[in-house]
Amino acid sequence: MNNKYRLAVTAVMVAVLAGCSGGAERRRQANQDFNYLETKPLGAWNLPAEAQASQVYDYAIPAQNFQGELGAGVDIRPPQQVLALIPGARAVKDADGVSLLLLKPEELTKVWQLTQRLISERNITLRSQSANAMETDWVNWTNEDEESEIGSRYLIEKSSEVNRYSYKISLIDWREGGKTTPVSAINKERYSILMTNLVMSRYDEQERELARLRAQELVKQIPISMGQDRSGLPVIIARAPYNVFWERLPNMLGQLGFTVEGRNRSQGIVEVKFRSPDDEFWTELGTQPIELDNRSYRLQLGDLGNRTSVNVTDTDGKPVTEEALKSMAPVFAAAIERANKS
Repeated sequence: MNNKYRLAVTAVMVAVLAGCSGGAERRRQANQDFNYLETKPLGAWNLPAEAQASQVYDYAIPAQNFQGELGAGVDIRPPQQVLALIPGARAVKDADGVSLLLLKPEELTKVWQLTQRLISERNITLRSQSANAMETDWVNWTNEDEESEIGSRYLIEKSSEVNRYSYKISLIDWREGGKTTPVSAINKERYSILMTNLVMSRYDEQERELARLRAQELVKQIPISMGQDRSGLPVIIARAPYNVFWERLPNMLGQLGFTVEGRNRSQGIVEVKFRSPDDEFWTELGTQPIELDNRSYRLQLGDLGNRTSVNVTDTDGKPVTEEALKSMAPVFAAAIERANKS
């Protein structure tokens, strides 16, 4: 496994294995020590003479054999959680691994193809492959919570039934420090979820990139005009959703003599400093110059649903003149049109 893959694994493990810093001993650390293992077995209770027995069963421990680890074998790390990064998908954990129940067949196809691409990019060898299943060779993990390098093998499956589209990752083999050992229930769950989260994170990254590209297509045509806000004051109106125009605005401002010095998306504020380009620039753009002095300003964006309003104030919070706003509207429109042609 190459270094690039180790870095990716480490990044995800930092996010999903929170609370485990401090070395491998933290995963097994008791309260100070393991002296509780030296506790003497319970003995029979002998009643004093003439005493009457009175028993309360509220806290009685059932008499049976409980399966589990003791002492240093106890893993106290927080449980893993499957990242909820696919809208509508439901994660189901069982004794074998983790299943994702998806809403649409196209989502299953995307996840499966993404898994194949991820395996290829990370140079993970496959021992077998069919249309609906892949069995990996050893995948190595380096994690400070473990006492040695971990290796795991996975069976990745998909199935399509009527209104049920399932994607499953199961951990099928385990080794520590190069030695193959039986897979414990804790490790099976923990590292099945970890592999699932790698796929989920990549899916989310892919969807974000597609959304960004779609947004770029949407902003190619943004009509700009003058309008009024709810108070009747003049504002610039961009006929594009707020999130779309917000992404496009900084680059557009940078081409018009504005320097962006600060942004606050939740408040819709863009702090800028304006220095007007020369006459040749305005002639080439085909508009009159913006009627603003060379100084700092604040642009206030408003979300109007499928439109975005833009108001401009100086550093004292005083709105610029209506004439200044009217000079900016055609400049914004010309800058968008020029960008679409480039």
